[in-house]
Amino acid sequence: MNVWRRERNPFVPEALTSKIEVGVLGAAEMVGQHLIALLENHPWFQVTWLAASERSEGHRYRELPWRLPGKVPKGVADRNVETLKPGAAPQLVFSALDASAAGDAERAFASAGHYVVSSARNHRMDPLVPLVIPEVNPEHVQLLHAQQRRKRWDGGIITNPNSSTIFLALALGALRDFEVKRVIVTTMQAISGAGYPGIASMDSVANVIPWIEGEEDKIEMETQKILGRLAGDSIEAHPMRISAHVSRVPVLHGHTEMVSVEFTERASVEQIAEAFREFSGAGQALRLPSAPAKPIVMHEEQNRPQPRLDAESAEGMAVHVGRLRKCRVLDWKFVLVGHNTIRGAAGAAILNAELIVARTLFAGRQATS
Repeated sequence: MNVWRRERNPFVPEALTSKIEVGVLGAAEMVGQHLIALLENHPWFQVTWLAASERSEGHRYRELPWRLPGKVPKGVADRNVETLKPGAAPQLVFSALDASAAGDAERAFASAGHYVVSSARNHRMDPLVPLVIPEVNPEHVQLLHAQQRRKRWDGGIITNPNSSTIFLALALGALRDFEVKRVIVTTMQAISGAGYPGIASMDSVANVIPWIEGEEDKIEMETQKILGRLAGDSIEAHPMRISAHVSRVPVLHGHTEMVSVEFTERASVEQIAEAFREFSGAGQALRLPSAPAKPIVMHEEQNRPQPRLDAESAEGMAVHVGRLRKCRVLDWKFVLVGHNTIRGAAGAAILNAELIVARTLFAGRQATS
């Protein structure tokens, strides 16, 4: 599915002579399937273990319904789906579990010595759990040390944010030099963000649903944590004030966000546009395999970005910005589009796993095949 960069990466530990074994918790979920598809032929990781709920365990993976285009990747098709218990799993596991199961399961795996890279919401706001976007706050992964020490875990949990939060935080991270003061964001979120089977067609077709449970709090609180400052064993939340309005719209993939921002420092349209165009971070500096060459793509056309035209470009890992213009209430306003199940979930988790490997915070069992 992906075209991986094959050149030697000087930031990968020399001990990484073969691929690292990884597992997937919630392999039958939509995000789990995206993880498995994205990890096929990954240059650093190899999926060697799958786990899911009781209704799926005991089956071969190819026997479960596959919801993505194409066929189940050959490397996992005949693997047995295991129970959600730590021990036999590789040391590094990705969690695509639903929030109803993720809390206890992820805690059990971390306590048993596994490193859990999670897309679930359960542990994001734990003061000791890193909530990371590599281009914005890579230093927050250092919380893993405090987490292990204070929770007495041999493993750990690292989380990626809510999908809409990722897109907003990437844009605001590019504008840090102007000192973001207040933000108003209105989202139009794709139906794939609700998982499978998701929203009933009678509710979603030709309709806008102006509510998603817990979503506004996630955007407001997670963004402050991500853009906050690492101070010892904790994060000092960014003082910006954020007001979020969310809605579900009949788009398959790709969340759209309308953003208005007020700064403490003066900024011209040219300065803001340049900040978006020139923005990069640890993902690019460390040449992580999943990191897009440009995490933010700036559009000049008045009718861009659009989910159908832009969400899947750059392998779904870039965030698209357009319609940058003056705001009559705050300072500036613009439109964001990002792929919610790739950059907003599965791809974000893989990028975080690559970060902890490149930062030598994790060195797990390597695959024998």
